[in-house]
Amino acid sequence: MASSREILSKARASISEVGCKECEHMLEEALFLDVREADEHEQGAIPNAIHIPRGFLELQLESRVTDKDIPIVVYCAGGVRSALAAKTLQEMGYSKVYSMIGGFNKWKDSGLPWKIPAVLTPEQRNRYHRHLLLPEVGEAGQQKLLESKVLMLGAGGLGSPSSMYLAAAGVGTIGVIDMDVVDASNLQRQILHNMDRIGERKVDSAKKTLSQLNPDVNVVTYDVRLGADNILDIIDGYDVIVDGTDNFPTRYLVNDASLIKNIPVVHGSIFRFEGQVTVFKPWDGPCYRCLVPEPPPAELAPSCAEAGVLGVLCGIIGSLQAIEAIKLLIGLGDPLVGRLMAYDSLEQQFRTFKVRRDPNCPTCSGSPDDIVIAEYDELCMPHIAK
Repeated sequence: MASSREILSKARASISEVGCKECEHMLEEALFLDVREADEHEQGAIPNAIHIPRGFLELQLESRVTDKDIPIVVYCAGGVRSALAAKTLQEMGYSKVYSMIGGFNKWKDSGLPWKIPAVLTPEQRNRYHRHLLLPEVGEAGQQKLLESKVLMLGAGGLGSPSSMYLAAAGVGTIGVIDMDVVDASNLQRQILHNMDRIGERKVDSAKKTLSQLNPDVNVVTYDVRLGADNILDIIDGYDVIVDGTDNFPTRYLVNDASLIKNIPVVHGSIFRFEGQVTVFKPWDGPCYRCLVPEPPPAELAPSCAEAGVLGVLCGIIGSLQAIEAIKLLIGLGDPLVGRLMAYDSLEQQFRTFKVRRDPNCPTCSGSPDDIVIAEYDELCMPHIAK
């Protein structure tokens, strides 16, 4: 039976070991993998390194690092565990693996860049435990959610479920814009509110519900009408916009502003028993004007107040919006960019349609510098600087 020293020597003979200075030159091109224990990692780490303790390496690595040809620099505290881990990576099919000589201790002593990573509190580890069990999310993904900012356009049928699930997921800042008050007719679908809050400002009711659901969340309220005079200031600094608006003028306004600020929009809409969800990612996929170049006549697009809506439908579409927002925030899966998901609750059927960028789109085919923010209450047509 081989001794631990023999196992280490054999591993080192079959891997590539590089010094800290050489590793520093690889910061931009390589993925750095920290295989130390959690308490070691919390004391300091190389910026942007992925942390997977050595004991979980085989279980988590392939789900978090899918590209087996990317250069990977493995480090531990002193260079022993990283050598064994590098050998394991080779056996798992990773082709460009390096173990850092001297480990993090040598890196730190050499004056190379490092930082104290943000870590979850014991209470947060308990609250988000089911997320932490998912390798695709993990502690890094949860920390990213806590540092993220999402703006909810509306605290109504779609904004209610989507904001509640985003708050429960731990999105650190949730902005809510709505200038309406809670009415009894809202309660059939707007689950942010309740009977005791009838007559209360919707943003105030939303803040109470979201804050009680998760004290980690900072709820910022905007009890104003969203218009050309304030939209750029309101959306500035947010990572994702979740659009629960129900009129074409506001949707065009949000579309143009999001293109200028380069903020993705998770769009949702509902009508009677049907709903739709898509993601407008500026300059990557199509924009709202590519999908709807001109608003339909009013008689062909009645509001929910005129045509009615199945209350629970809001929960389904709003929850889908929350999923898409989380995917965008932590880089998870394949967001609905260039795809429109349509749901029919009567047939209980989902359909997905491709949406392509319009090469002649009056907004996203040009430059963001050419877009002028304007009101579209009377004429929902593009307003582009000539």
